[in-house]
Amino acid sequence: MELDLHRGELTAYCYRMLGSFHDAEDLVQETLLRAWKARDRYDSDLASVRTWLFRIATNVCLTALEGRARRPLPSGLGAPSDDPGAPLTPATDIPWLQPFPDARFDADARTDLRLALIAAMQTLSARQRAALVLRDVLQFSAAEVAEQLDTTVPAVNSALQRARAAVAACDPGGVAEPGDAKVRGAVDQYVRAFEAADVSALVRLLTDDAVLEMPPVPLWYRGRRDYGRFIERVFQMRGTGWVMTPLTANGQPAVAAYAPQADGVHHLHTLQVLTVVDGRVSHNVTFADPAVLELFHLPKLR
Repeated sequence: MELDLHRGELTAYCYRMLGSFHDAEDLVQETLLRAWKARDRYDSDLASVRTWLFRIATNVCLTALEGRARRPLPSGLGAPSDDPGAPLTPATDIPWLQPFPDARFDADARTDLRLALIAAMQTLSARQRAALVLRDVLQFSAAEVAEQLDTTVPAVNSALQRARAAVAACDPGGVAEPGDAKVRGAVDQYVRAFEAADVSALVRLLTDDAVLEMPPVPLWYRGRRDYGRFIERVFQMRGTGWVMTPLTANGQPAVAAYAPQADGVHHLHTLQVLTVVDGRVSHNVTFADPAVLELFHLPKLR
């Protein structure tokens, strides 16, 4: 029984449920361990290995979510700031939403992982979250989802209706893939502007209501003006001459940002996950937590 063949898809599922890649890896390990211990009781006439594993994973995730607070982004906690000089104090007591390291998994496991969707899912109850992912993302039938959740098909359909409405209000979708030519062009221009410390050029690449947020700092900004004013502060604080390395996260374009240091070496500073709409950057979630950066196995620069 090749249980490990399903690890990637299970990791993406647990990540969608928990909003944490660290937790997802732990829960997948727990799922596979439970499956291995119960392998003698598995009946292929009743369910495929995939269906059986996802039932175990769902139970593991629902148990893990009991009593846990949702994982937000800063924009989900309050109004935007209009002070580019506000203190950059991390809120270490908040379990922040984490990004998903695409390069560690095949493309099939990375569908429907965009950050706005995962953040929207965090507002749902655990069972609504499971119903939505199992039915709409993983394409299980309503009857299979009902069995995995130990409930009825009408109950699943009711949970789905509420979940779909809540997610649609937070994440309209329609975001182009990272490989889209217009997306690649926008990201290339963004990288060039940032590396040149050309704030004016960078601001021209933004939508009018572009959002910048920076977990674990609970601040966020909306609009070109405040976005640009904050980036000016970054260059004042950290200097110019940054190096940016393009990659992807959550099925979205992203860049690893390396800041110049006094020793002449560029050190990894942040991971910026970008949303590009119609050739312009509409959202930048900038992750600065070292534990999150380690997930991406990013190279050191000299």
